[in-house]
Amino acid sequence: MLLREIKNIFHLELDAIYGKDEVNSFFYLLIEHYFDLERFVLAMQPELVIDKEQETVIFQALSKLKLEKPIQHIIGTAYFMGLDFKVNKHVLIPRPETEELVRWILDDVKDVKQLLTILDMGTGSGCIPISLDKNLTNAKVFGLDISTDALKVADENNALLNAGVKFFEANMLSLDAETSAKELSQKFDIIISNPPYVRELEKEEMQNNVIEHEPSLALFVPDEDPLKFYSAVVNFAADHLNEDGCLYLEINQYLGEETMNLLEESNFKTIELRKDMFGNDRMIKGIKK
Repeated sequence: MLLREIKNIFHLELDAIYGKDEVNSFFYLLIEHYFDLERFVLAMQPELVIDKEQETVIFQALSKLKLEKPIQHIIGTAYFMGLDFKVNKHVLIPRPETEELVRWILDDVKDVKQLLTILDMGTGSGCIPISLDKNLTNAKVFGLDISTDALKVADENNALLNAGVKFFEANMLSLDAETSAKELSQKFDIIISNPPYVRELEKEEMQNNVIEHEPSLALFVPDEDPLKFYSAVVNFAADHLNEDGCLYLEINQYLGEETMNLLEESNFKTIELRKDMFGNDRMIKGIKK
């Protein structure tokens, strides 16, 4: 079958769900992943034919996309900070907004020469700490998560990407009470967290492919206590950051002021709220007094 005919079928079947541009992106990701074909191949070879086995593979992917399964779960990887991370149903798919948070941190420490100790709380796939570890030669990086399944993914990414992050299974809501790991009892220069922050009332704003295929444990918080994870992270950071250490948070765009208040109440200084590429309040940095 002609590859361009398959592309037309993708648009007929999927444009109403995703839009033309997104379907184009899916199609080219799939032919690159499965067939090692560049996106310009149809311009160079408009009569390119794929065999029956290849047809089966790409039409299976089409069927999954019709069910709104994330493209990253179909190909098994997500691109983040120039790296390919393994992802599955147990971890959040890395977002471009989170990449902005990582770049903020890297920009802040680009001139620092001394050893940095860094902790990511609620690490999921490990995309944040692994990206920091790969970009910083002067850092010891740690990550924690409550999910055993998520940590399996993080450990696999750590090995696949030849990173040196050390991961721990721990509940950030009761971290000091339960951990015996000396690495988590030390003082850190940087603590980062992108914890669950989507209120139940905000579900209707979300796409089905997120709600049905990504872990609720990493997404949702109760409407009556939407900042419970931030309270725990800020309290831990207040006790475990070095003097002038930095706390970086990815936040719910609707709760920027409330999250900043948590930092102020815990005596953080120079608190900064930043918007993401979409113009939403998304990131906060605070410095420990």
